[in-house]
Amino acid sequence: MIRKFLLLLLSFFIFSCGSSKKVSSSSKRTKTKTVRVHSSSTKPFNKANAIVETALAYQGTRYKFGGTNRKGMDCSGLTYTAFRAHHIELPRVSYQQATKGKRIKLSAVQKGDLLFFQTNKNRKRINHVGLVIENSQGSIKFIHATTSKGVLISSLSERYWKNAFTEARRIL
Repeated sequence: MIRKFLLLLLSFFIFSCGSSKKVSSSSKRTKTKTVRVHSSSTKPFNKANAIVETALAYQGTRYKFGGTNRKGMDCSGLTYTAFRAHHIELPRVSYQQATKGKRIKLSAVQKGDLLFFQTNKNRKRINHVGLVIENSQGSIKFIHATTSKGVLISSLSERYWKNAFTEARRIL
């Protein structure tokens, strides 16, 4: 009985976060650029800036399923940790985080909002999350953790992420 429970629990975590599809094409490859975004000292302090700065501190951290620290991080662990550092509690897994806050249009996305994705086309459930760090003239950049490259910054204009995108939510 315990063995079945552990097997069920393990399978739940395997499908709750991460990218299941390798991104490549025969002729063109989209590289994700590493971009450092710092809030300007002239901007007023707000929670969104603070949460983004906390998430950016994990940039380069390797991927670890279930991880929530500098030794390893998964996508929902990154958002969970960044928000929790500023006294905002989120559920630990991405599909549960997608039930919190208010659903917003992609055109209204701001720094600190969450983007949700379905990267496993065989299972129609949210299994990936990213934190918006910038929306400049409709070019949305977000920080997240991927199984292949760990915590990094990507753009929603990349074909893979654009196709996997399902919804945006505002927690703040």
